[in-house]
Amino acid sequence: MTALSCGEVLTDTVSLPGSADRGRRILVVEDERELCLTLGDRFRSEGYEVEFAHDGRTALQKASGSVFDLFLLDVMLPMESGLEVCVKLRKAGIAAPVLFLTARSQSVEKIAGFRAGGDDYLTKPFDTLELMVRVEALLRRSAGNDPKPADGQYEFGPVTLDVLRKKVIVRGETISLTPREFELLRYLAERSGRTVSREELLEEIWTDASSNFTRTVDMHIAGLRRKIESNPKSPELILTDPGSGYRFQP
Repeated sequence: MTALSCGEVLTDTVSLPGSADRGRRILVVEDERELCLTLGDRFRSEGYEVEFAHDGRTALQKASGSVFDLFLLDVMLPMESGLEVCVKLRKAGIAAPVLFLTARSQSVEKIAGFRAGGDDYLTKPFDTLELMVRVEALLRRSAGNDPKPADGQYEFGPVTLDVLRKKVIVRGETISLTPREFELLRYLAERSGRTVSREELLEEIWTDASSNFTRTVDMHIAGLRRKIESNPKSPELILTDPGSGYRFQP
């Protein structure tokens, strides 16, 4: 296993079980460009999509214009510090996990990172395999594995989703959903804030293989929006992430 610091070449190419072909999007926010090149090669080799920002301001611009599944965030950055970036991400409602990188090892810095909204912390120089394991663990926890409400009810603004009774209430009125529409809404709601691809929805919701066309997903989403959105042409709950899929954003 290889400890990685600025300027070192990555030699550890051990693949993690189940990590390949993942397709998750990671934003690496790091001003050490050689380190970015090295991390980019490693992430891509594990099947991740990766983009880069070399200062805090650019990171916030990228985060506001695109959807990422995880942020790898250096604490010491130009323009805006990693801590400031994390605070602004959380204030903007972006719940994707944040893993901090820093050359500092003092516990007070770690506490500051967690208080800013970070999920994990790794001190430079770090072992690359440990980094990959931490990334995989954070993504696994964020991919719909959050505990479900004990009473089976989700409340998202004007919408109440009662999983146990298979009932949906919108602005105080019970609405009628087809079984497929209900399962589609439930699946998206249980993964709030995460972009779900059309392919994943087909695989998980259309389990009887009644359709192999992603257009089927689009048609059901349109029908669902007509029933729960105040303005279906300008949805506020079920959002489209172009080229990626759909995201339930309460």
